Amino acid sequence: MQQPTSRPASTSTRPGPSPRPYQVNTQTKLIDTVHGRILCVADIRGRLSSLNDLAREANAKAIIHTGDFGFFEATSIERIHDRTLRHLTMYSPLIPSAQRHHLLSPENLPATIRQTLTISMVSEFPLLLSGQIKLQVPVFTVAGACEDILLLEKLRTGTYEVENLHLIDEATTRCLDIGGIKLRLLGLGGAFVPHKMFDNGEGNATIAGGNGTIWTTALQIGELVDTAQRVFDPTETRLLITHASPGREGIIASLGLVLKADLTISAGLHFRYASSWNEFSVQGDYDGFRNKLRNGKDAFYRVWDTVKSQVDAVIDDHQRVLLDKALAVIDRVPLSIGQPAPGGGPPGTEDPAWKNCWNWNLCDAAYGSLILDIKEGRVSAELKSQGFNYAYRRTATPTTQPTPTSNKPPLPPQTVTSSTPIKVSTPAPGADKATPQGSDTPPSPQAAPSASEPASGKETPPITKKTEKYKAKRKERKDRDRAEREGTREAGTEGGSGEKKDGVTTTTSSPKPNMDTISSLAPGSDGGPLSPRTDSTGIRTPTSRKQPRNPWTLFVRLPNQTSETELRDFFGEAKGGITRVNFPGPINGRERKIAYVEFGDEEAMKAGLDKHVEKLNDGVPEVKRADRDSRDYGSFRGGRGGRGGPRGGFAHRNFAAAGLVRGGAPKTNGDA
Repeated sequence: MQQPTSRPASTSTRPGPSPRPYQVNTQTKLIDTVHGRILCVADIRGRLSSLNDLAREANAKAIIHTGDFGFFEATSIERIHDRTLRHLTMYSPLIPSAQRHHLLSPENLPATIRQTLTISMVSEFPLLLSGQIKLQVPVFTVAGACEDILLLEKLRTGTYEVENLHLIDEATTRCLDIGGIKLRLLGLGGAFVPHKMFDNGEGNATIAGGNGTIWTTALQIGELVDTAQRVFDPTETRLLITHASPGREGIIASLGLVLKADLTISAGLHFRYASSWNEFSVQGDYDGFRNKLRNGKDAFYRVWDTVKSQVDAVIDDHQRVLLDKALAVIDRVPLSIGQPAPGGGPPGTEDPAWKNCWNWNLCDAAYGSLILDIKEGRVSAELKSQGFNYAYRRTATPTTQPTPTSNKPPLPPQTVTSSTPIKVSTPAPGADKATPQGSDTPPSPQAAPSASEPASGKETPPITKKTEKYKAKRKERKDRDRAEREGTREAGTEGGSGEKKDGVTTTTSSPKPNMDTISSLAPGSDGGPLSPRTDSTGIRTPTSRKQPRNPWTLFVRLPNQTSETELRDFFGEAKGGITRVNFPGPINGRERKIAYVEFGDEEAMKAGLDKHVEKLNDGVPEVKRADRDSRDYGSFRGGRGGRGGPRGGFAHRNFAAAGLVRGGAPKTNGDA
């Protein structure tokens, strides 16, 4: 690639400082020529002290970070927009959960949040700047969507310097000599917002942002291309680091083509897993890849056509060079295979990047990371993720009642020999609750319940107390039902149409149900599920509905009345491992200030025991491992006190634990 001639640096699209002689800020850092590991993370969100811990755990020689680093200082808070400040409050890992909920309560105005927040609740960058925190390994980062532009400019100009911290931007690049390769780092920070691509905000030169946010501009893209052209070396391996994902944004994918990137790493879309892919693996064909690039181009030109005349009127000659390079990126849509090139050039062929460029999109640092293990010129990847929490399914009690439907097939007539009235199956009051898969299947017409077997298991409420009197009544009822079944079988072998026995007319003209094929009752019904009749080789199915107590349970004695959400937040980082929270019911009308918190495994329980905060609702709760063995799994009660039971239902609580309901992890990756 031909090296362009030197040119002065660009200025903003609005009046800015005078241009200066242009130089690429580049260095080559020798990290390890034999074997090195690079930790790649996203969205550390100001918790910078954890970088050393993460590097030590991964045995990493360097860290690559893809945005939302936490570039804020004490004076930044007054410049942050109310909406962005609320966003930072919601997701800052430096704010205790209880305090976060208080600050974000509807009655608190933005001014209240602004007065309460301190820089220590937003970012540890001042500690890094003062030397109280030191980075043990080199850290290379691009700007994210939420950063202070004035602080970034101080880093770019050298006013602020932090040992081992390297800001990679459109004019700054680094080359790492590690593991037998030269890894060229090219970076583009900021959120990708198409309608802001020609707005510099409060920024100088090509950097753009304001009010606590950073975004990408067309001039940034042009300058990054210019930088890559100036340092191009065919012996290097090129790694493009972006905050926006090339998997989502066609223009970022086009940028990778122009830069001849071998690898790309981008910030997460706030998923629980990092993703690893190339275009060939996710597109149906080569034209699908081209369509993504073309859609990005079309979206850009919808904006460009409206601002073109204004931009042309204000940019200088140096900015024109950058703009032309940016437009070349936008127009970089490969030809279809075999399509003739305009002007009689060679027909289109498959672009090598279609299969050879590999991409990683990272989850937030709190949920996982990527490790690039580089040895003898080979780059391998290790993905680590906290993932989805499905531990709750091991302890969930399935709903035992099928969902009533209006189109159930009619049941065949039955032969009856008893004068005892037969109950008709009716929907239970709780039939609108979630049911497991398969429970809404209507019963087969050939599988009619007998007179002694409940039609749906809904006639009698679930047993919650076992007294001697109740056991005696249940035994008496079972004996009566058994006698009725025997009588029904004998009546089925006799008689013709219209015979009467005990005052009840028996019907023999209709087909008699085949009792050997009757479906078992759902667990939790009165008599429990039954095997085929006694003349078969089957045996009675166990009827116990009791489940063993979750062994990974913590007992909490509460100082004050507490909601489930507050109790979950009390466990801080460990709350992701919680599968169930149970508040036992009152005794003699008096509320009990205790709770049982169940975890998915022993490790999660130990984390909850060690990492909970100190206070809850202005009091200090007692937290210890629950060692009381209880047969009542629903309430963990000891002796006879309290009913307990789930609050909100298994469906809502357990989907929330898996991060699958509203209010979970953030889903946006753009302008805060």
